[in-house]
Amino acid sequence: MRETARSSKNNMTTAIYSHPDCQRHDMGDWHPESPARLQAIADQLIGSHINDLLEHREAPLVDITDLERNHSRNAIGIVRDNVPEEGDTYPIDGDTSLNAWSWRAAQRAAGAAVAATDAVIDGEIDNAFCSIRPPGHHARPKEPMGFCLFNNVAVAAKHALEVRGLQRVAIVDFDVHHGNGTEEAILNEPRVLMVSFFQHPLYPYTEPLPITDHLVNVPVPAHTKGDAVRKIVTEQWLPALHAFKPEMLFISAGFDAHREDDIGGMGLVEADYAWMTQQVMEIARLYAQGRIVSCLEGGYNLSALGRSVVAHVKALADL
Repeated sequence: MRETARSSKNNMTTAIYSHPDCQRHDMGDWHPESPARLQAIADQLIGSHINDLLEHREAPLVDITDLERNHSRNAIGIVRDNVPEEGDTYPIDGDTSLNAWSWRAAQRAAGAAVAATDAVIDGEIDNAFCSIRPPGHHARPKEPMGFCLFNNVAVAAKHALEVRGLQRVAIVDFDVHHGNGTEEAILNEPRVLMVSFFQHPLYPYTEPLPITDHLVNVPVPAHTKGDAVRKIVTEQWLPALHAFKPEMLFISAGFDAHREDDIGGMGLVEADYAWMTQQVMEIARLYAQGRIVSCLEGGYNLSALGRSVVAHVKALADL
């Protein structure tokens, strides 16, 4: 599935990576991390009349060696070796479980991130949004966690460093929750800068670490709105990104800090996601040849999720 379409405005190419397998991972009708999330995104992209201006690519299965750069063999085995029979579920923790399609979906999600990384580095596309699930930023190097099976962004970032030979990459995480799995994965890796904000206290209830030259994860209280987040971006993220000069940027694109999303308690709106994306794009233009790969994380109010992804992708595509 490689439908080439370019914006007549600027000839930028933004690709959407996804696969039907990602919708087959299902943890139950009660679960907020549901297959309907990807359908809501697809519907809103069509409804906003930008779908035909994007290049749609099918997510491949990830190479196991790419997973092993970020995850222990035991962490991989927890997912691969516990897939239940059709109709059953296998609980990993209190809010994360597997069904018969979960291993395949997790392979597609990580595979999308890696494939998008290669395509952007190779110049086939300018940037990409991976409309994938399960999400990834809670997945720790040694275990799945918090709706997340493998850490898609961390896997892709390490692929960029170890396979594609980049020297510095940055991860931008604007999910409402702390990306603890990503933080753990890059904590002792000076070639990666991670910047984020996250509602605190909130799941996963980790204590914030001190800000350093390659870790700028900023806790914020519930009810924080866009003006406060924009100040964090301007005063803390951007100086760190300018100093680091990343050769590629990855976005953990969670949209659950939206004011309509009840899983958190923040107050962002679509314009805030568009603005943050534009700031990241400017860093990418200055230092990274425009190279960005964005991967879906949270976002559980279906309407707000779809609208926010449209705002994010419009900014990526400069539409």
